Amino acid sequence: MFKSKGNAMTDSPRIVFLFDVDNTLIDNDRVQAHLKEHLEQTYGVVARDRYWEILEELRSELGYVDYLGALERFRLEAMHHPDVLRMSSWLVDYPFADRLYPGALSAVKHVQQWGIAVILSDGDAVFQPRKVERSGLWRAFDSRVLIYVHKEQELADVERLYPADHYVLIDDKLRILAAVKKIWGKRVTTVFPKQGRYASDPNTLAEYPAADIEVAKIGDLIGYDLSAFLKARPPIMQCDN
Repeated sequence: MFKSKGNAMTDSPRIVFLFDVDNTLIDNDRVQAHLKEHLEQTYGVVARDRYWEILEELRSELGYVDYLGALERFRLEAMHHPDVLRMSSWLVDYPFADRLYPGALSAVKHVQQWGIAVILSDGDAVFQPRKVERSGLWRAFDSRVLIYVHKEQELADVERLYPADHYVLIDDKLRILAAVKKIWGKRVTTVFPKQGRYASDPNTLAEYPAADIEVAKIGDLIGYDLSAFLKARPPIMQCDN
């Protein structure tokens, strides 16, 4: 067994698989489309558009999508429309399990035969954990869930909590994959599932380097073996006698 370097875990796994959530495991584009539809049908087009403006403003301020924070601000403008209060229940009770991509859970189970799987996501401290719980991902990942504001800036903490000889990062954003690759280098294999709006944006595709592995959908991971994920692996650490 490889020794950790004074970290939270006494034994370091050889490989850790880090999974993003939105548009990697969960079809977040469908969730947003459903939310827009609900807002329009329940509160009208003007309310829908105003809520989305606030949501995008918060995204620029915080660096992640804050649905409940946007609702708080929207409520201040719609204080005299108490029916808006029911929107919070729609959000927190949303059936995220129905929005998992086909094969998402099978992909997670597939890689767990070689190492541990960990959620590595961005988001707020209330709604994003709720999404992970409601989708069934919290259980699928055995409570190994990390949610930061800017995850690419928290790699030292990832290493502290889940030390490994090699990491595999699965994320729908080339920007994130490129940023992590720049820091970890050959210690990480980047996997790009071409799902969601970011994955098909031509400007994004032109701006960032290609990932080590590209798949059309998350379920395609079950067609890969361990050697594919370790192709960028550095020399193996020496074991203590």
